[in-house]
Amino acid sequence: MPDDAYLLCAEDAAAAFLDAAAGSACTGDDAVDDDECSSAGEEDSAASIAEFIGGEADYSPRADYPDRLRSRSIDPAARAESVAWILKVQEYYGFLPLTAYLAVNYMDRFLSLHRLPQEDGWPMQLLAVTCLSLAAKMEETLVPSLLDLQIEGTRYVFEPGTIGRMELLVLTALNWRLRSVTPFTFIDFFACKVDPGGRHTRCLIARATQVILSAIHDIEFLDHCPSSMAAAAVLCATGEMPSLEPVDPGAAVNWCIGLAEEGISSCYQLMQQLVIGNVQRITTTASAEVNLCCSDEVLSSHSSSPSSPPPPKRRKRSPPGT
Repeated sequence: MPDDAYLLCAEDAAAAFLDAAAGSACTGDDAVDDDECSSAGEEDSAASIAEFIGGEADYSPRADYPDRLRSRSIDPAARAESVAWILKVQEYYGFLPLTAYLAVNYMDRFLSLHRLPQEDGWPMQLLAVTCLSLAAKMEETLVPSLLDLQIEGTRYVFEPGTIGRMELLVLTALNWRLRSVTPFTFIDFFACKVDPGGRHTRCLIARATQVILSAIHDIEFLDHCPSSMAAAAVLCATGEMPSLEPVDPGAAVNWCIGLAEEGISSCYQLMQQLVIGNVQRITTTASAEVNLCCSDEVLSSHSSSPSSPPPPKRRKRSPPGT
């Protein structure tokens, strides 16, 4: 039976894209033309961004979730393994950075609401596969089959029916709210604030995207809202570009109504310590993309690939009781 038989909605395929975030909400990989950073429509964009800031808490895990990870009430190592696997698949298939971020967001929101059994590790792996499947359906135009999505590195291979049932559990827990507010909702708008002329905007967005994807490994960033993460990532990227004037968090707070200087400042310091200072965590592929955009080359689109790579050989092992 084809994978689409397990879809839980009967909407048209294009419907998932109709409510794409307005204004500057984007994936971080879209090319930014010079006139996009012009003053035309800036007030409307600022108003839209302010609305997103006002509602971003509705798409975050419960407030006690980071402390439960620190206290090991929820296994932080299992979360870290799942995040690493999601990013591995994102790179393997060329998914949008937003797809990976959404998958981690869905996983964190679900874990903050429900306790998974820890036996053998298969429930956590099933949750990671399910969240990535949902995120890919939301953002990608070409989605691998549910079997092909489970690339090498997984201990179990789940059948589509099992993943479909888990999708329903996750969707119910999240109240079907998958169009989340993320750092990528704000990143274009903030980059244009730093570089109004648009000359370095592609490079700023690409580097800030690297920083954000590197940051989601670390549970300390769960204390920070998406707008603060986006602002801090743009500040980090700006500080690495000699052609742009450095911007401090006190100035960044004026980019839009609703931003908090304390939140941006603490997130910025954390990014400098845990991301910028650890260049080994940046992948060679992502670094090559930034080199291209900084040399005024057009940033390659990651929205889809002409064809999915052939699936690697996998182990025929299924979790008990699924």
